[in-house]
Amino acid sequence: MKHRVNKKKLSRSTGHRKALFRNLVSALILHGEIKTTEAKAKAVKPIFEKLLTRARQSTAHARRIIAKDLAKKSLVNKLVDEIAPLFAKRTGGYTRIIRLKRRLGDNATIVKLELVIKPEVKKQEPKKEKEKNLKQKTKIEKPGKETKLKKKDAKVKKS
Repeated sequence: MKHRVNKKKLSRSTGHRKALFRNLVSALILHGEIKTTEAKAKAVKPIFEKLLTRARQSTAHARRIIAKDLAKKSLVNKLVDEIAPLFAKRTGGYTRIIRLKRRLGDNATIVKLELVIKPEVKKQEPKKEKEKNLKQKTKIEKPGKETKLKKKDAKVKKS
């Protein structure tokens, strides 16, 4: 009997399942949409919607409760500060599931779980550290050092 059992296990242990749901919710917050199997999307949808409903309160207490379910503080801030204000007038139904195709290996239905109202995604600029490393590698040595090397090379060639 399945009395009071309302969560999908997805053939995973408790820790693995929690990590999977945490990662899927985090990806949904970061990107606004994710592609996954239908079973995973249906399992994650109520979790995300409860978090977003809590985020609409935008209090310190709400942030702490959301932080228990998410791994990073930046995700909590993005959810509360950027995504929740977009859904201020909605009472529910923050996400939608769109069926895309069937996976070739096991014929599982692949779906897109996306936010109904998408926030603007900021593109990250390339890091300046890479440019600094390139400049350091292409430095021209001082002329005094080059002459010393030439003198040493000349002595080696003579002997």
